[in-house]
Amino acid sequence: MEFKVCALHFLLIANILLVQSSVLGSNKCNFPAIFNFGDSNSDTGGFSAAFSPVPPPYGETFFHAPAGRNSDGRLIIDFIAESLGLPYLSAFLDSVGSNFSHGANFATSASTIRPQNLSLSKGGYSPISLDVQQVEYSGFVARSQAVRAKGLSLDSLPEKDYFSRALYTFDIGQNDITAGLDTNLTLEEIKAQVPDMIGQFSSVIKEVYSLGGRSFWIHNTAPLGCLTYVLDALAATTPEVDRYGCLIPYNEASQHFNAKLHEAVVQLREELPLAAITYVDIYSAKYALISQAKELGFEDPFRACCGYGGKYNYSRFARCGSKNGAGDVLAKSCKDPSAWISWDGIHFTEAANEWIFHRIADGSFSDPPVSIESACSRCS
Repeated sequence: MEFKVCALHFLLIANILLVQSSVLGSNKCNFPAIFNFGDSNSDTGGFSAAFSPVPPPYGETFFHAPAGRNSDGRLIIDFIAESLGLPYLSAFLDSVGSNFSHGANFATSASTIRPQNLSLSKGGYSPISLDVQQVEYSGFVARSQAVRAKGLSLDSLPEKDYFSRALYTFDIGQNDITAGLDTNLTLEEIKAQVPDMIGQFSSVIKEVYSLGGRSFWIHNTAPLGCLTYVLDALAATTPEVDRYGCLIPYNEASQHFNAKLHEAVVQLREELPLAAITYVDIYSAKYALISQAKELGFEDPFRACCGYGGKYNYSRFARCGSKNGAGDVLAKSCKDPSAWISWDGIHFTEAANEWIFHRIADGSFSDPPVSIESACSRCS
């Protein structure tokens, strides 16, 4: 793993990984709700509701129709909800058929930590950056309780104490690095922006804490150099490749971001004494999956299941579900998505998401090493 665990538990980690309990707390937290912030890795319909719905064959494996998710089925956040006995999260921006009694999802695809200058209409990023998601959450807290106080929507809005007892999940930052690449910044220039990214991230955590949030489950970012869309764009000009085929400089950029994020989490624990903040090494979990793809029964980890053309069955000009001029689907799904890791060249399949979830859920990739069910346990 790329980070150091809390010093008090360092000598115990081997036993913790063998035994499904921890001195940090083996009791379940019984989270009544989840509030999620992030990008397309955890968006359950926000982007589709606000901008453009994902087309078929997205959602085909589990939902049997597009369900606002950038996958053939469930995302890691869906498996988190299942594991905690909670319903799937409704997107905050989706006004049709939503129920927020057990939480809300503020994530939208193409979101970043820092607001971006390139607009979505010009191929840029979502205007719903992390600071906007926090403002949405703040308004939701106030308005939901004002409505409940009038005796309205009692079955579709969270109870007051749920906000302090909920699990707050974060998975964002990947697009901030990609945005730098899109604007032709060098990796060193992107790394120089990381402190500001992390500063803005920390500010949001503090705002949520000020509104009563206490249990935080924070994913670091993925190994960018192993992702299909990065390989497709940059492999030809990047000679530094690891033994598995990932681009070393771009993985190093992710690792730099993650190291700074972990430092910020350590600092936040000092500044927010009532908070339980779990740092989840999603990078290592995803890298383990990609590097062991064949041994785990998956096909080529760099080739997209749903796509069109090229070495990786991926084209940024004809993404999954795209149609030609005659209206025929050009970028189609593979026969068995469960055998693949990359769904559309950018996002993971349900099978990959489930594998990753089971790796991180027990605390094996976390600091402190607590299971998600015990993520209200504080590191002291």
